[in-house]
Amino acid sequence: MGFERLTSVLQNKMSNYDTDVFFPIFDAIQQATGAWPYAGKVGEDDKDRVDMAYRVVADHIRTISFAIADGSCPGNDGREYVLRRILRRAVRYGSEVLKAQEGFFNGLVGIVVKVMGDVFPELKRNEEHIRETIASEEASFGKTLLKGIEKFKKAVQEMKGKILSGQDAFVLWDTYGFPLDLTQLMAEERGLQVDVEGFNNAMDEARERSRSAQNKRAGGAIVMDADATSALHNNGVSATDDSFKYTWFQDHESVIKAIYTGSEFLESAAANNEVGFVLESTSFYAEQGGQIFDTGLLEGSFGSFQVCNVQIFGGFILHIGYLCGSTGRFSVGDKVICKVDYNRRKLIAPNHTCTHMLNFALREVLGAHVDQKGSIVLPEKLRFDFSHGKPVNPDLLRKIESIVSEQIKDELDVFAKEASLAEARRINGLRAVFGEVYPDPVRVVSIGRKVEDLLVDPENEEWLSFSAELCGGTHIANTREAKAFALLSEEGIAKGIRRITAVTTDNAFKAIELAHLFEQEVDEASKTEGGLLEKKVASLKSRVDSAPIPAAKKADIRAKISVLQNEVRKAQKRIAEENLQKAVKVASEVAEVAASNGKAFCISRVDVGLDAAAVREAVLKVLEQKQMSTMVFSADEATNKVVVCAGLPEKVAKGNQLEVSEWLTAALGPLKGRCGKGKGGLASGQGTDALHMDEAMALASKFAQMKL
Repeated sequence: MGFERLTSVLQNKMSNYDTDVFFPIFDAIQQATGAWPYAGKVGEDDKDRVDMAYRVVADHIRTISFAIADGSCPGNDGREYVLRRILRRAVRYGSEVLKAQEGFFNGLVGIVVKVMGDVFPELKRNEEHIRETIASEEASFGKTLLKGIEKFKKAVQEMKGKILSGQDAFVLWDTYGFPLDLTQLMAEERGLQVDVEGFNNAMDEARERSRSAQNKRAGGAIVMDADATSALHNNGVSATDDSFKYTWFQDHESVIKAIYTGSEFLESAAANNEVGFVLESTSFYAEQGGQIFDTGLLEGSFGSFQVCNVQIFGGFILHIGYLCGSTGRFSVGDKVICKVDYNRRKLIAPNHTCTHMLNFALREVLGAHVDQKGSIVLPEKLRFDFSHGKPVNPDLLRKIESIVSEQIKDELDVFAKEASLAEARRINGLRAVFGEVYPDPVRVVSIGRKVEDLLVDPENEEWLSFSAELCGGTHIANTREAKAFALLSEEGIAKGIRRITAVTTDNAFKAIELAHLFEQEVDEASKTEGGLLEKKVASLKSRVDSAPIPAAKKADIRAKISVLQNEVRKAQKRIAEENLQKAVKVASEVAEVAASNGKAFCISRVDVGLDAAAVREAVLKVLEQKQMSTMVFSADEATNKVVVCAGLPEKVAKGNQLEVSEWLTAALGPLKGRCGKGKGGLASGQGTDALHMDEAMALASKFAQMKL
């Protein structure tokens, strides 16, 4: 008997929802939404579906809260998509039926913790994480919920008959995030059905388009479909034995069992054609589990075959490449020597082992909810995708990076052993990719502890302190071979999924050294001032932003640059104030002299560079104080440019004696400049030939004398 049912019996209630497990949650829902209080109505009595909505929301907030507390997280696949569907169903009921405001759902976490937290302490421990996760999901769905409901209503209005098209259901799923079962529920509430087969067809078409795009990006590599692998089975070809991939620095002898072009099988093939070899056995690693394929040579009586790509299809490993040289022929049955490029693999293996250590470190620092969502292990870097609802701040990234680096310094042995899948899954703390299909027996890779020890006492709490994963990849023998680890970036790639990119060995040393050089450069820049500091800061910021350096260090350097930017801004503000005072003072003095000489205008030159704001303010001040037509020039010798501003008092502007843009245009002629039309008796312009400023000022004076 379940917990809720037992409670209803003990409290002598006819329904689980009438017990004190649910009523506090109903009260919280009523307070959050302002809906009518829960009345326990069902079926036809619940005409407006309000009580149904109460039950759905209350039940779902409990389900989601417990699931997240246990380490799960709403997502796009498998069990995580089930959680997302549950959450979105509850949010839709709350929004459409209870008229709740966006964000109401995560606000119910507190009451769930209050009601259940004493018995289930994991709820209290993870309350903030639960609320943040739900809030993030709720906000994401909230962006499309109302539009999706409108799209659904419009589709219903336009449909003929009682069946909503599969294409409409797919658009609701693809564009608005409506799970199929939510669309079905909404349709059912209106006495309608959904064309599920049409939805599945639309989904299949979308997946096929995605696969085609991926194949195109992959450069059209040879692919074996189900018909091709069936043909091999029918011809008595056995799956490729690839157990030799774990043996390093040894050539391996094998036999060509099939030659495939991508469309047909051949008995033999000539040079210059890209083909794929299926071998009886191989020491090449085929791309899988996120690890990139091996490359190298197949040598035989026909010459050398360059292996550029290795893929696995239904157990058959396809070595894709071409025959080196312009002559030669190779045939089924030919013997070959597998020569793996182990120097390349030596770059891949540290990245793969560090991926395991990174996976371990993420769980240690961020919590048990972290699950692997994908990875790519290349010679030059590693990339790791994981479930987490928000960006990882620099301090946490530093801790994660430190854990991996410490394991490298500790020179831990890396162990691997096959075990039955059932035995392996019992190991406490074992990491595996949810939804991945693993062979049985399966290979267990453990860092710092023998796999045999883990299997003897699988439930030992001590194993939580070690990295142990199901993995068929190639690894280093000891963590010291990784040399160093640098976590370069952390970013979001999808809702609730983050991505880390990192490097190891020499690439890590280079990243760390580059960060050190940037730190030195920032320290040197802090000793400069003025325009030179401004230029250095701008250059540093641009280069640091794009630099492949550790993310935590990058954050530190950016913080230092930000301090320098503040200094630059303060200096710019101080200079601007000084320029303004200088320009106003000079222009006012010139205006005073002009006024004492009985002139109706004044032309002045100030020394504030290209500070157009100071020049404009000088013009405004003269207009305010003297009611005199004025023009102010300022040049920058370094760029040979000039800024000019002209202003007319209101009586002159209205009297049409002098038009401000005409006056300024005349003055800008010798300066090879131009200006706008001006507004309110004020106009500004810029010239590109400061050497002729005296000529321009004289021309401005002459033009004003003619008009005034």
